[in-house]
Amino acid sequence: MAETEPYIAQRPKRADGARNYDAILAAARKAFEAEGSEASLEDIASRAGVAIGTLYRHFPTRASLVEAATRDGLADLVAHAEALAVGDDPLEALAEWMRQAVRHFSTFRGLVGILAQSMYDEGTPSHAACSAMHGSGARLLRAAQDAGQVRADLTADELFDLLSGAAWVRENAHPERDGSPRFLQLLLEGIVTGAPGR
Repeated sequence: MAETEPYIAQRPKRADGARNYDAILAAARKAFEAEGSEASLEDIASRAGVAIGTLYRHFPTRASLVEAATRDGLADLVAHAEALAVGDDPLEALAEWMRQAVRHFSTFRGLVGILAQSMYDEGTPSHAACSAMHGSGARLLRAAQDAGQVRADLTADELFDLLSGAAWVRENAHPERDGSPRFLQLLLEGIVTGAPGR
């Protein structure tokens, strides 16, 4: 267990603080999508119309800013898993969730590495959200395994590794050639039981 709890940014209640928080977060999301996880914090502050000190008051570390910028996406993955779990086909539910997970993991350059580290490092701001996301995927995996649709020896950690690999392919794809859908399809064919190509 981490010796100290990681800092998780929260939207301030005061109107001026909330405006600055929202502006920084919006600028950060745009910068990360355009330039990756190493986008300049000074440029983000400038785009948000605030001083760099204001950015650091809300987000003392780059990791806390990345966590806030990706928090909703990870929460959406958890909610989506819960909605898919009530369907009639556990394999299709897992496959659809995997497709969404790959899209989120590769939202911007460098995110898949951050999430992979955060999954196993309790000291990172994104750890709790990653753990919740991991758990939701694990439940879909177990349901597909219990239905005899997915090989029984695949672990939830291995599923996360496969998703990280597919996201890395998407994150690093040439603009004119995204091979991640085919990559993910091949992964799915490798884990399902029964006829290939399901």
